[in-house]
Amino acid sequence: MFLLLFFVLLIQFFTNWIFEPLASFLEYVLEIRIFPVIALLGLIFLFSKEK
Repeated sequence: MFLLLFFVLLIQFFTNWIFEPLASFLEYVLEIRIFPVIALLGLIFLFSKEK
C-alpha cells in the first residue's frame, strides 16, 4: 500500500515538475495576449447591426 502511494506521489511530482512551466506560460499568453482580441471581437459582435 505504501509502495503504491509512493509511486503515485512520485508520478505526480514529476508530472508537475515537467508540465508546470509549460502550463504557466500558456496561461500567461492566453490571459494577457489573447484576451483583448477576444474582448474586441465580442464588442464588435455585440454592437454590430444585423438586419
